[in-house]
Amino acid sequence: MSTKHDIAPPGAVAGPSTGRPSRRSRALRPLAARLVFLGPGLGFLIVFLLVPLALMMSYTIFRRGRFGGVVYEATAENFGRLFDPLYFDIVLSSVRTAAVTTLIALLVGYPTAYVIARLPRRWKTIALIAVVLPFWTNFLIRVYAWVILLSGPGLVNETLTGVGLIDKPIQFLYNEGTIVTGLLYSYLPLMILPLYAAIERLDPQLREASANLGARPARTFASVTLPLTVPGVLTGCVFVFVPCLGNFVIPEILGGGRSIMAGNLIRDQFLKARDWPFGSTLALAVIAVLIVLLFLQAWASRAYGGTEGRRA
Repeated sequence: MSTKHDIAPPGAVAGPSTGRPSRRSRALRPLAARLVFLGPGLGFLIVFLLVPLALMMSYTIFRRGRFGGVVYEATAENFGRLFDPLYFDIVLSSVRTAAVTTLIALLVGYPTAYVIARLPRRWKTIALIAVVLPFWTNFLIRVYAWVILLSGPGLVNETLTGVGLIDKPIQFLYNEGTIVTGLLYSYLPLMILPLYAAIERLDPQLREASANLGARPARTFASVTLPLTVPGVLTGCVFVFVPCLGNFVIPEILGGGRSIMAGNLIRDQFLKARDWPFGSTLALAVIAVLIVLLFLQAWASRAYGGTEGRRA
C-alpha cells in the first residue's frame, strides 16, 4: 500500500499555513490607527499653518507693486530693509518690552504659584480657577476695562482725587508702562500655570530632608525648590514672551498708537501700506527670533535636566 506525501514542487510558492496576518501587516495596523486619529489635526495644521507660512515665506523674495500687493520679481531689498534704523529700533523696542513683561511676570508668578501649590486641595482648586477666570472673558473687553480704570475720569483717578492724594487727574494711559501692565495682566496666567505644575511635582521629602540637615527655608528654596523648577520657569517665560512680542491690540488701545511694537508694524504693512513682501519679511524675522528662543529653552531644559541627573 503506497503512502501519499504532500510535497510541493520545487518551483511552487507555499502559501501561509494559517489564517494569521503577516508580520508586516500587523506592523502597519498601529500606524494606520494613528493616522486615523492624527489625520484631522495634521490636516488642519497643514492647511491653516504650513501653507500660509510657506506662502508668506515665498513673498519675502518679491517686491511690492506700485499700488500694493505683490509683483513676482525676485529681489533681496526686503531683507536689507530689516536693518533700517527705523524698523530695527521698533523690533528691539518690542523685544525689550516683551522681556520686561516676562521678567515681571516671573517675579509675580513664582510666589503666586508657590503659594497655590502649598494650599490645601480645596483652596488650591479655587485659586487655580481664580487664575484662569480672566480667560473666560473676551480679550478686548479685558483690555478696554483698563482704559476705563486708567483714563482721566476713570476709577483710579477719581479714587486718588477723592482721598486727597492728587489735585488733578494723572495721565496713566498711552505710555510704555501701561502697555507692560496690560500685557502682564493678559498673560500672567501663562506664567503661573507652568510654574504651579513644576512646583506641584516636587517630592516633599526633598524639602524635609533639607530641613533635617539643618538648612533654613531660604536655603532650601535656593538649593532644592528653585533648581528643580527651572524647566517650569523656562516654559513660563516662553509662554509669556512669545505672545507679548507679537501682540498689537494692547499697544494700539492702551498705548494709543504712540508706542509701536513689532505686531503693529507687521499689521500696518499688510493692511495700511499694502506692502505684503516686507510685511512677510518682518513676520518671518519675528518667527525666527521665536524659534531661536524655543531651541534655547529646549537646550537649557535638557542641559539642566542632565546636570540634575548627574548630581542625583
